[in-house]
Amino acid sequence: MTNPLRDRTAQVPVEAQQPDDLVERMQGDDLDAFEEFFNTYKRPIFATALAITRDQFVAEEVLQDCFVKAYRVRERLDPGRSPLPWLQRVAINMCYSRVTRRGATVEPITNLITNLVVDLAARPDQVVESREVLEVLQRGIDALPPKQQTAIILYYLHGYSLAESAEIAECNVGTMKSRLHYALKALRARLPVERRVPVTSVKPAHRGVGR
Repeated sequence: MTNPLRDRTAQVPVEAQQPDDLVERMQGDDLDAFEEFFNTYKRPIFATALAITRDQFVAEEVLQDCFVKAYRVRERLDPGRSPLPWLQRVAINMCYSRVTRRGATVEPITNLITNLVVDLAARPDQVVESREVLEVLQRGIDALPPKQQTAIILYYLHGYSLAESAEIAECNVGTMKSRLHYALKALRARLPVERRVPVTSVKPAHRGVGR
């Protein structure tokens, strides 16, 4: 039976959806290309913004500002590389400059937690069925230091690899592993004892969701 918590392999990488000449066309002041650029990358950027700010209005504001900045500095983008890591980095910085916890929206953060519990809980299916435990984990995520919270969002919400997460967060892979380790340790401590995986197992599992 397929574990629904791990059913992320069917996701198509955003990079695979990008036409080869999209950035180049945008650099040539092609407004249609910019619209296509926005439509290609808006979903993961909005998901990041919403997961951090927990406020739909602020997340939409960050989304717009992020792409306005991308258009303004379009000449600096490398047509040979995916712009997504750069966009994520810009969005994350914008989020933490105006972060608010009002008007929380449930869906994206629920997706994040259901991915998290695979590594945290002895019986992930039981944890996901428990609203109380999900709320405990949500408060735990909110309480994490910004760098650990960012690591959790990149790795568990978007399914970036350790190397990709480190690139976006502008740190080395060892630092990213450390941030994830301490974040998972803090979150695990909030779970009821009977729900926890053994402490020696509190480490991020390999992701690589279509990436």
